[in-house]
Amino acid sequence: METPVTQLKDTLARARAEVAKVIIGQSEVIDLALVAIFTHQHALIEGVPGVAKTLLVRTLGHVLDCGFGRIQFTPDLMPADITGTNVFNLQRNEFTLIRGPVFTTFLLADEINRAPAKTQSALLQAMQERVVTIDRDTLPLPPDFTVFATQNPIESEGTYPLAEAQKDRFMLKISMRAPERDGELELARRCLGDNSPEAVLERGGVRPVISAADLAVLRGQLGQIVLREELLTYAVDLVRATRSHESVLVGAGPRATQSLLLAARAWAALAGRDFVTPDDIKGLATPVLEHRLILRPEFELEGSTIAEAIERILQLVPVPR
Repeated sequence: METPVTQLKDTLARARAEVAKVIIGQSEVIDLALVAIFTHQHALIEGVPGVAKTLLVRTLGHVLDCGFGRIQFTPDLMPADITGTNVFNLQRNEFTLIRGPVFTTFLLADEINRAPAKTQSALLQAMQERVVTIDRDTLPLPPDFTVFATQNPIESEGTYPLAEAQKDRFMLKISMRAPERDGELELARRCLGDNSPEAVLERGGVRPVISAADLAVLRGQLGQIVLREELLTYAVDLVRATRSHESVLVGAGPRATQSLLLAARAWAALAGRDFVTPDDIKGLATPVLEHRLILRPEFELEGSTIAEAIERILQLVPVPR
């Protein structure tokens, strides 16, 4: 008899396999994106142009049978362009609500750091409470509303840094790089024919794995993944260590601890286990913590990185046995 945990593992495995038909050579990226979705959180995707960030989110929406919306962030984008606005209807002599693209399930906020803080802040309420306020009316978003925001790590001209409060609302930062040589060769071969990733998605070569209504049930099954007390303490100690490390100016807050624990459960399920190991927490430390930390200026001048600081913290905090 199939247990709920077994059902969750099988569903995650099938979802991963379907997405991999389109997204080539990015297995860890796919897994991290599924972690964000199945823990009901949001993800920040960082990568240079052309590594299939948009295609990843479109494919996930198709595989999980969820709506997909995209907003191209630009310096002249206004908050109402995201949330929507009331427009006066002359025929009816009344205001009519025109809903913005935020009213979807999977929202791709493309190049989010190209818009100023005023526009970026339009997503804060949606990400935290999954509602939107328009002209003092609060409207609910779809229950599975998830934001995938992208940004280019090497481009600074015409960009605005994300506010710390907004970055903290992203459970993970997914670093999306070009695939390895074999994966890029496979992609090149497919693009010469009629089997390119975009063509596979457009002609229905990717099948929905579950319905949107099943997501809540599957999320509930994550609670059956065993997380021992000593691992909970380990996660708390890791996050707290970021606040006192010599190279870190601003450490991670309690929301980072929650994200680390939730992500570890989903990661264990992806690995086909019904229990969390220390390696699950260590492996997720960088995706969960990297975008939340700020290095001290003197360490930045020396060429240190946040990833290196996290690695040193992992070496300092004792691992439970």
